[in-house]
Amino acid sequence: MSARQFRPWTGGSGVSRRVGVGVGALLAALLLALVPLPPGTDRAQAAETGSGTKAADSAMTLTGRKGRYDDFSGLKVTVHQTRNLRAQGVDVTWKGPAVPPADGYQNFLQIMQCWGDDPAGPDREQCEFGGNRGGTHWMSQRTLPKGTDPLEKEYADSGDDNPFVPFQPLQGDPTDSPADATYFSNNDTNAQPWLRTRGDGTGEAVFEVKSAIEAPYLGCGDVGGAAGAGNPRKCWLVVVPRGEHDPDGSANVGVGVHTSPLSQSNWDQRLVFPMEFGAVGNTCPADKAERRVIGSELLTDAITSWQAKLCAGADARFTFSQAGEDYARRLIGNPTPTSPGMGVTVAPIEDGTGVVYAPVAVSALTVGFFWEDEQAGQVRDLKLSPRLLAKLVTGSYPYDIRQISFQNPVPDHLKGNAESIVVDPEFTKLNPYFDRPTQPQLGPGGILLQAGNSDVNSLLWRYLQSNAEARDFLRGKPDPWGMKVNPFYRTLGLDTDAPLDFPKADTTETRATLPDNGVERTISYGQLEKSPYSNDMHDGALRVRRGATGATFLPTLDPNSPQGIKLVASDSLPGTRQAYGVVDAASASRYELDIAALPNADGVYVRPTADSMLKAVARMPDSAVKGVKAPSPATAKSGAYPLTAVAYAMAPVDQPAEARQDYARLIRYAAGAGQAQGLTPGELPPGYVPMTKALRDQALSAADQLVRGRVADPAAPPPADGGSAGGTAAGGSGGGGDAAGAGAGAGGAAGAGAEAGGATAGAGAGTPETSVSPGAGAGTPGPSAKSGLASSGGLTPGEVLGIVRWVLLGVLVVGGVAALAGPVLLRLSARRAATAGGGPG
Repeated sequence: MSARQFRPWTGGSGVSRRVGVGVGALLAALLLALVPLPPGTDRAQAAETGSGTKAADSAMTLTGRKGRYDDFSGLKVTVHQTRNLRAQGVDVTWKGPAVPPADGYQNFLQIMQCWGDDPAGPDREQCEFGGNRGGTHWMSQRTLPKGTDPLEKEYADSGDDNPFVPFQPLQGDPTDSPADATYFSNNDTNAQPWLRTRGDGTGEAVFEVKSAIEAPYLGCGDVGGAAGAGNPRKCWLVVVPRGEHDPDGSANVGVGVHTSPLSQSNWDQRLVFPMEFGAVGNTCPADKAERRVIGSELLTDAITSWQAKLCAGADARFTFSQAGEDYARRLIGNPTPTSPGMGVTVAPIEDGTGVVYAPVAVSALTVGFFWEDEQAGQVRDLKLSPRLLAKLVTGSYPYDIRQISFQNPVPDHLKGNAESIVVDPEFTKLNPYFDRPTQPQLGPGGILLQAGNSDVNSLLWRYLQSNAEARDFLRGKPDPWGMKVNPFYRTLGLDTDAPLDFPKADTTETRATLPDNGVERTISYGQLEKSPYSNDMHDGALRVRRGATGATFLPTLDPNSPQGIKLVASDSLPGTRQAYGVVDAASASRYELDIAALPNADGVYVRPTADSMLKAVARMPDSAVKGVKAPSPATAKSGAYPLTAVAYAMAPVDQPAEARQDYARLIRYAAGAGQAQGLTPGELPPGYVPMTKALRDQALSAADQLVRGRVADPAAPPPADGGSAGGTAAGGSGGGGDAAGAGAGAGGAAGAGAEAGGATAGAGAGTPETSVSPGAGAGTPGPSAKSGLASSGGLTPGEVLGIVRWVLLGVLVVGGVAALAGPVLLRLSARRAATAGGGPG
């Protein structure tokens, strides 16, 4: 053989080059077809880790400084969101040099929220820090131990008393003592006095920021104040790093630093982050016609975000009242002259006629948790089986009913049951980290459940019933370790009935006594005190974020109470806070909660992501109303998340024409620009999944029917003028940017419990609904509707990318075949030519 036959290909041959191109094109096509789209490109992520969409766009990192005794110049602190803030959780991470094992309180951060108009940052008097606890807890107080800071001048002259740094609110008188809880207390402050650093120098925390609704004394986001002039008031996040020395240079072995971060030397080391909030206040004129909407908390965060865009250029404003879906169905199904014109529910009205249904949001129910562990720091990964959930919602753990001690043993009706979830063999088998010889405590106590009635509560019961093990447990069958359902729940028929509420059925009472000058003071508590309700799911998520459920079971003497004794909550100390609750995905995302993985109908543990939620929607059957999907845990397979739900707006068609047009505009916005996910007002917040094209088309069709005042027959053929169920009607199409389309129709729908942290859900508070002030929480308008999704039958970016991918696949395949065909034909032609020339010889 000649050397020529072994010469490597150099690309010089045109034929060989064409073959290489063809093979490359076919390989690229195959790769494009097989490689999945990157996460978040097909559909924006829902709440899995709680991280907010586009939050990183406003992340800020600051570096520490060298102090007199401790060097923080290698410390870098990052606040991962500093703009478009509301009442929410914000991720804070830090990295510095490795630190020795903590000997007491050493090498940690202290974080607080402050107001202040000085561009350089706030004064220490303007920061929310310190509760109403007295004693010598200086590290977490506004009191400065006398004589411990050589640089302290402003508050040094206080006689024999320890200096006190007052809190000066935005408006009002300053506090005058450590016990002054006029503005905040140990139970509701967001200050973080002790966030420890790991041995490798890293750390992380989620900080709860408050808007002007939750903390008017800070005024963050307020548009009505002197500094506002229509612009939201800015605030600050202040981080004070602490090392191993107090300001006087002392290093207390076994104790650590114990002075307040507000002491001058400590304050001088602060890192200051500016924080920009969305507008809070009545930004939609009250003289516009009011269109009332009532219903499911699943829509609260979304409609709160949409309100700023909906109000702009509109002739009407919307007010949203969060209420139980059963109450909303009654008002819409049997309206009175004062009933709202639109309701939002998961399940439709039974036998309802003359009502249109428009899907407006896809979200989910979750088990959100915040779980600190003395050994591991923060627990991030939990799995809960349906049977474990059944144990939790039926009060079957003794620790969820009473404090377990020598004086208070396990009650007779729960003997033989695991005392708490962390010592349940079923739990430790699923979560091996907790399978260790000793537990530092019995765990978080009762799971937080909302007090009100809701369709999503019923969804959880149906989820438990769809699993044979959980259903058998509810029926009374013991688990493999002998644990049985709380007998107070066994007669409720929860293995077959799916109520709209979470009953607290155990009537057991526990007596607590304290001596008082020779007199025994006695008080009793029960399941409601040990495992209290949350007002709604937003309130539950906030309590979980704080690591404090509100359980009151510790007795304390109180001369002001009739019995001389009262029940109080136990302190949730940093490093040992543990709480979990059944909350919606939007609230879990809002407060950056971790989310437990739950098994779907295949037995595969999944969390609520965009992919898993839309897979669940695709497998949902119709409810009694054709086209209205029913959440179906039993059909949630192939990666689907089992607690996914679709929120539907329902409106009667016999309303006045102007009202129908306004409500149709709301539906069109929700199905159009309102499905673009992001943090800017007008967008779809984290915790929701942008609806599929089919759901958006269905919503637009419902809007058209509402404008016409006639419900279309589901079996009827499409109208002659084309379009979806009648085409576009008066008011324009879904995402249009004109006043007749997306921009018109609505204005001030702040979410109950979403922007108003203290709002309560109707059923839990004894009233049927929670009304919301128009305009609360509105912010700077987001992108125009024209820059959002297409108005009629538009595609999400993921759907567009999917189509482009398959078009490109076809182009590459055709190009590859063509590139290969040319060389093959040339070779055949050369062979024929050689044969025609007589061959060898």
